[in-house]
Amino acid sequence: MNMSATTKHHVTIKGVKDGLVFLLDDVCEWNALLQELQHKLEKTHEQILTGPIIHVYVKLGKREVTEEQKEEVRSIIRHKGNLLIQSIECDPIEKPSAQADRAIKLVKGMVRSGQTLHHDGNLLFIGDVNPGGTITCTGNVYIMGSLRGMAHAGMDGDESAVIAASHMRPTQLRIASLISRSPDEWGIEEAFMEYAYVKDGKMEIDKLNQLHRLWPDPPQA
Repeated sequence: MNMSATTKHHVTIKGVKDGLVFLLDDVCEWNALLQELQHKLEKTHEQILTGPIIHVYVKLGKREVTEEQKEEVRSIIRHKGNLLIQSIECDPIEKPSAQADRAIKLVKGMVRSGQTLHHDGNLLFIGDVNPGGTITCTGNVYIMGSLRGMAHAGMDGDESAVIAASHMRPTQLRIASLISRSPDEWGIEEAFMEYAYVKDGKMEIDKLNQLHRLWPDPPQA
């Protein structure tokens, strides 16, 4: 089999205390990876892969594979009768940290009538949202200015999202799929430093200095 330069380093074999680790490249084309694995088992590494039983640990990196693809790897390695596969593992998917979840995008300006400002994540908007203007966000919306248009937080279904504003006089608020009552129904003529949130399936409004009640500090290590 003719191995080209582009496929020379898709498979790395390293010795460990109790066997061998096969490190398989996680970005190359799958068939090229299998071809090199087979080539190294049958040709270039044949001498070190002979003899008594050798335990093999296969590492797939960040590549997402199906059970059928794992079986393809097993099938190739099993052809060497002395190689005993102990595990075939992928790197765990990293979950966003709590700090990343709270990351905030800063935007300055003004949202005028007919304009829509959208952001995936949490948004801190410094400026006014005029009547007819709209802010939509998958996370929380914080407005340092007047909200006199429409704001939609948690638009992908996150009911834990909040909408906060220095001056809250919106035409409409939405959190996830919930639509607010109008400010008139809240019984508040002018709301300053307020935030809207969902409680028991209904949207409520409270002073910003009470926001910490929704997000208690994480336990200290």
